[in-house]
Amino acid sequence: MNYIKHLTAYFDRVVDDHSLNPTHISLYIALFQFWNLNRFQNPISITRDEVMRISKICSKATYHKCMRELHEKGYVIYEPSYNPFKGSMLQMVNLSHELKPLKRSNKTNSKNKQVIEQEVNKQQTSSETATEQPLVSSINNINNTNNTNILNLGKSKNDLKKDGFKNQSAISLSEPVEGSKKKLREKKGEVIENAIPPQWQNVVQFFSECNVPEIEAQKYYNHFQSNGWLVSGKSKMKNWKAAARNWMLNSQKFNKTNTQPQPNHLHTSIQKNYAEPL
Repeated sequence: MNYIKHLTAYFDRVVDDHSLNPTHISLYIALFQFWNLNRFQNPISITRDEVMRISKICSKATYHKCMRELHEKGYVIYEPSYNPFKGSMLQMVNLSHELKPLKRSNKTNSKNKQVIEQEVNKQQTSSETATEQPLVSSINNINNTNNTNILNLGKSKNDLKKDGFKNQSAISLSEPVEGSKKKLREKKGEVIENAIPPQWQNVVQFFSECNVPEIEAQKYYNHFQSNGWLVSGKSKMKNWKAAARNWMLNSQKFNKTNTQPQPNHLHTSIQKNYAEPL
């Protein structure tokens, strides 16, 4: 018995049989499992409690109702024993012979090919290569400008003037203005100065400008160098100068000498005998 064909035919019948509900399907699958354990021999002996436990059916009335309907519809042949100490006999109806394989004809294959070709033709595609360049305005304009730039690579300024280029544009392309150079240098200097991690010389110079001793600059630099320049050990530092100002303020608070007398309770001149009980 081919159980795969049997189950396939069973579910084909379930699709067409609208009177079945999930309880019928669960009960039939439980009965199929008992049939599988008995190596697909008919008839088999079943007990109500075991079938209800496997099929997850809690009501005895639902169990008997579904079993009776499966018997009436020809899925199983049920013979109750009406004896609680003796199992009921059940015969599973072989449904594998009801499964009919579908034969695909050449006509269906040809129709499918025609449908695929029509869908491809809708896109207006072809296997032949085009000999002419498509007329796309933006792409052609870009290609034309690139071609002119390639031709003008070996020309000097005077040649460019003769060809119709303006003197100011040529100068602006070849020789940058001195003011722009200064701005670029200033920006580079600011970027280097504000870079994180900062240079040790910049840190010492900044602390000296704020009239703070160099030892504090060493503490500040070593502390943040060890934790990867993270603020509070979590987020990345954005401005090392602002962090340095906070370090200076905190150092002033912690470096204040405490003038109050410190308690000295742990030191005593009295020799106490710790062998005596409290």
